Order: sequence, then C-alpha cells, then structure tokens
Amino acid sequence: MSLLSLFFLLFFINISNSLQFCQESCSRTGLVIRFPFGLTGTSCSYESYFNLSCTGGGQTILNLPLSGNFLVQYIDYRYQKIHIRDPGNCFPERYFFNNFSLSGSPFARELHGTFTYLNCSSDVSFPSSYRRINCLSSDSFTVVAIPHTYDQANQTVVSASPCKVMSDSVFAPVSWHQRDEGVAALTWTEPDCRNCEQRGGICGYKDDVGSEVGCYYYDQPNDKHALPRSAKYGMIIGIGIPGLLCIIGLGCYLCGRVRSYRHSHSSRRSELITTIPHQPSVVTAGLDGPTLELYPKTLLGASRRLPKPNDNTCSICLSEYQPKETLRTIPECNHYFHSECVDAWLKMNATCPVCRNSPDASLSASSIATTPSSSLSASSSSLYSGP
Repeated sequence: MSLLSLFFLLFFINISNSLQFCQESCSRTGLVIRFPFGLTGTSCSYESYFNLSCTGGGQTILNLPLSGNFLVQYIDYRYQKIHIRDPGNCFPERYFFNNFSLSGSPFARELHGTFTYLNCSSDVSFPSSYRRINCLSSDSFTVVAIPHTYDQANQTVVSASPCKVMSDSVFAPVSWHQRDEGVAALTWTEPDCRNCEQRGGICGYKDDVGSEVGCYYYDQPNDKHALPRSAKYGMIIGIGIPGLLCIIGLGCYLCGRVRSYRHSHSSRRSELITTIPHQPSVVTAGLDGPTLELYPKTLLGASRRLPKPNDNTCSICLSEYQPKETLRTIPECNHYFHSECVDAWLKMNATCPVCRNSPDASLSASSIATTPSSSLSASSSSLYSGP
C-alpha cells in the first residue's frame, strides 16, 4: 500500500473513532434509544434531563422532575416528538387536578387545548359536541368535556346543559380527536436535529468532550458499530486510487512486454525468411493438342471387346462403353477412357486419372512416332468388329 493510501486510511479511521454514536435499548426488541436520549449512567444523552431508564420488564421510562415517571411508547427523531403514557392511563385526571407539569424539562406540549369538564348523571343523552371521559366516569355519573371557547354559542350550550360544570378552563396537551386517554405527545427543540434526521443523517457529539453536535450519515443506522459514510468514502478513496494506479501500471507493463515479444518475434521471422533459399514453384500444366493426338484411339465394335475385359467403364464419366464410341489409351499405363473425356482431362492435368502417373510427352511421342500405323491398325483390327 502506498503512503498516500495509508494517509487517507488513517485520517478517516481517526475521524470515525472520534464520532460518538450511541444506540441502546431496554430490550432486544424494544424502543431504540439514541441521541439526544441516553440511558442513565452513560454519556450518550445531550443533557441529564434526556436520560431514560429501564424497568425490569424491559420498558423505557422518562422522568419529568415535577410529574414523575412515564412510560415511553415512541420517539420520533425526525420530527422530535416523544409519546409518553401515564401509568394510570388517565391524563385527563392529571390535567383536571393540575397534577402534570413540564417545568424543569426540555419538553413542551405538542398540542394546546383548553376544555370544559362537565359532571352528568349516567342517564343523560349527550350532544355530539360532548366527549365522554371514560377514565373519570363511573356507573353512577359520567364526566364529559367540550372544547372551551368564549363565544356566546358555547356559553349557551354549557348553561343549558343538564350537567354540572366541574372546571371551566382545563389546559391539556391533547387533541380533541385523540381517543387514547393515557397518552400525551411532547416535543423538544434543543438540540435541533430535524433537518439532519429528515435528510437521512444522525445527530451526535463530534467527540467525547460533548461540546459540539454534528450530523453524520451512516449506511446502517441500526448497527451500533457502523462506520459513518464519510469514513467509508475515505477508505474507498485511500485504497481505490492507489489500487487503480497499480492496475494501470501493471497494464502498461504487460503491454510493453507484449510489444517487445512481437517485435523480437517479427525480427526472428524476417531473419529466417531471408536465410531460406527461394524454392521455385512447380506448376503442373496439361498436354497440348498435338501431343494428345499422338495417343492411340480405338473405335469399339458391337461386341465392345477390350484387352481388359473387366475394364468396361470410363473412370472419368463413370459410364459404360457403348458400340461406336471412340476410346483413347495412355500408352505408359495402358488405361482406356472415352476420347473426349480424357482429352479434356489431359489438357488440364498431365496425369492419368486412374494411376496419377505423369505421361512423358517426349517419350510417348517418340515411341508412338516409330510405329504409329501399326499400333493403330493393330488396335483397330483386334478391337473393332463391325456390325
């Protein structure tokens, strides 16, 4: 590995180790706890009032200084919301008795609503504008609530109601449409990590000192020991660039070796070509017309008798000899063929079609010229039998 790649690798590993990233949970399948929250006794939380604790059953607990402990149901890190459940499952009771306060904590009510509480007998029919509070009602009476307003219409509804007003201005962090009476939603604004989380990053301290909060991008946010994306990019650059340079260098070296081999091979081949004497090419030509006319002809009679009884087929056209056909003989090997077949053959190839011997034109001509008439007459007399 080159010095450049080693520098990049050490630099980004150092950055990775300086990032403080905690991810915890009270149980294996429980709520994920990470910055700005942290379990009590660790240094993962933004401040002590973000500390959470665990019950023996693996549930997550949030402690509000003036209101006590609450079960944490859900944490939305992207929009910085935390949903908590009242152990008694009745937040309206806390609101009614003013037994819920967020003072001394970083949290605020997500929703702000003011309600009028009414105590009615159990046999009263409620208008659609009323909402029954189940956790405050019993068999003998029913507690209902309506949104508190100061308009004349609402005052008329309250005054005309057969129910007794319990409280005229109860402030609660709930929505009028919320049906779960044991859950409340809280928000926090500091540290503000919404933009980071919504872009796929994760907030955390930049170092162990905990003096500055940064946004980091992890490929696997559920992996407690995952490297940040910047560290992985650094490792890719630190290792990839020197690796690419090595590949290019190796390729150039191999190309040089191939060119050198081709050059030496080409030089050696040219030397061999210059040292080998030139061999003249041998071209086999056919016989000319005058030479062919010196080869004896035979006219077959009706009996088609030949010196070789079994040789009754022309080896060139593969047809049987018929009466009145003219045959020509090659004297050197005494093979017979149709005259027109062997003439066309010998004009292109100076070899016998059967034995591939090359007739010596000069010898044939001299031998035939000595006794041409007797040879032809003998052949004709012995083979010709007219009709």
